[in-house]
Amino acid sequence: MNRRRPAAERRYRRLLAQPADDPLAAVVNLFDVAMVFAVALVLALAATSLPELLASPEPLTIVKNAGRPDMEIITKQGVTIERYRMTPEQTGGDGRRLGVAYLLSSGEVVYVPDTTETR
Repeated sequence: MNRRRPAAERRYRRLLAQPADDPLAAVVNLFDVAMVFAVALVLALAATSLPELLASPEPLTIVKNAGRPDMEIITKQGVTIERYRMTPEQTGGDGRRLGVAYLLSSGEVVYVPDTTETR
């Protein structure tokens, strides 16, 4: 018995046969937007802090890893950039007293220069 299906059933079956929209497509688009936002944020942060280091004619000193054994001091004078790294070696020689440094309980170091000049 070959019975013909009603039109509504044929349309319903045709709808089921079509591929459904991917529900994760919207998540992929949100990820793309988030990545663009993150790149823009990184560029904005770099644009606000790097010009002073790269283009400023003023001398600049940066201390990295302060107080740790791998401490590094970066100085910039004009276009010359120098890096000084801490070493375990000790040095000695002749010199004169410049002042006194005090370590406060808060962790701050205060330098007090001598008031009498000894030259």
